[in-house]
Amino acid sequence: MKNTYNLRSIAAKAINQVLEQGQSLSTVIPELQQKISDKDKALLQELCFGVMRVLPQLEWFIAQLMAKPLKGKQRIFHYLIMVGMYQLTYTRIPAHASIAETVNGAISLKRPQLKGLINGVLRQFQRQQQKLVEKSNDATHHFHPKWLLTRIQKAYPHNWQHIVNANNQKPPMWLRVNQIHHSANEYLTLLQKANIAAELDEGHPNAIRLLNPCPVNMLPGFDKGWVTIQDRSAQGCAELLIPSDEEKILDLCAAPGGKTTHILEMAPNAKVLAVDIDEQRIKRVEENLQRLNLNAVIKTGDGRFPHKWADGEQFDRILLDAPCSATGVIRRHPDIKWLRRNEDIDQLVILQSEILDAIWPYLKKGGTLVYATCSILPDENNEQIKAFLKRHTDAKLSGTGTHEIPGIQIIPEIEGGDGFFYARLTKQ
Repeated sequence: MKNTYNLRSIAAKAINQVLEQGQSLSTVIPELQQKISDKDKALLQELCFGVMRVLPQLEWFIAQLMAKPLKGKQRIFHYLIMVGMYQLTYTRIPAHASIAETVNGAISLKRPQLKGLINGVLRQFQRQQQKLVEKSNDATHHFHPKWLLTRIQKAYPHNWQHIVNANNQKPPMWLRVNQIHHSANEYLTLLQKANIAAELDEGHPNAIRLLNPCPVNMLPGFDKGWVTIQDRSAQGCAELLIPSDEEKILDLCAAPGGKTTHILEMAPNAKVLAVDIDEQRIKRVEENLQRLNLNAVIKTGDGRFPHKWADGEQFDRILLDAPCSATGVIRRHPDIKWLRRNEDIDQLVILQSEILDAIWPYLKKGGTLVYATCSILPDENNEQIKAFLKRHTDAKLSGTGTHEIPGIQIIPEIEGGDGFFYARLTKQ
């Protein structure tokens, strides 16, 4: 049966929703994927994520080839042209198919009169492609907005290029083996039997990296809860928390539940409360717990106001995966680069400190709090913890960094984990 939709026009719609309406790809794409065939889902993702990854380069190409940019209601066709250019530059789709399908997107978007313009721009691009690609490298700020590049360069004067390069790659696919069912070694054997190439990770006992990403339904026992998709850096949170059975543990800002389930895999009889402010995302925590056959109490709540949901209880351990700029996971969510603003960082720092101060009284004496972010910016990380330690004399850093530079900062690695920060604090 022939498809009744045009995939390139759907990709252009998704990109338009992100860049013009401020929505995130992780919200937009699942909705659009419901309207297309299974075999096209991966291509839609590749086109949208790919365009976001190299957006400044595609903008620069269009500026060289078009005298006047498309604006207003025609803006979506600007993004349609980008989708065409991305295919020609970064995919193995034959050029004639890329151009024809992109041009036909104008019909799906009900502006057939623009077919000639789109065809003309893409043909011109095809002729000049090599020269344009070579010239674009200096003009595009390493595919990062200037404000963010400046912040990364300031924080990491010696290895900022390494970070930016890692941000621009496609992310590796990491698994967390559920230790209730198998050791990482045992699961690696199951992957080998299924002809899925993978390798163990020395730093994290349950982490396995797939050499080539694959659909989850191909993973042995995924539906039985044998394994979870989770980056190796994110796995460090529960490992630092060191949960034990029977303890009362709070997972704050818990959605989508990767860390909640990890805590319960390590301590199946712990009494875990998972709290998140986002009602839509908290449903994902329930789904993850169900698939893994694990139990936790789930509540919707704001981390700044624990008196509204904690029922006066105190906890042996608290994992606070704080709201942050997500600058450590740009390769997984390249739209972050274009959705974030420089002024967001100061607001996030205030929010993080408010949550830390609000939740600290709910930690028992002698208890452990792990503060984590998927950010690489010092303001949200070691500077945040340094300020917290000054405000709270009963807080002590526990095995993560020094008083001068508290916490452990991980930067994104091409074959390794995402950018992440952790600090473990104990209450005196």
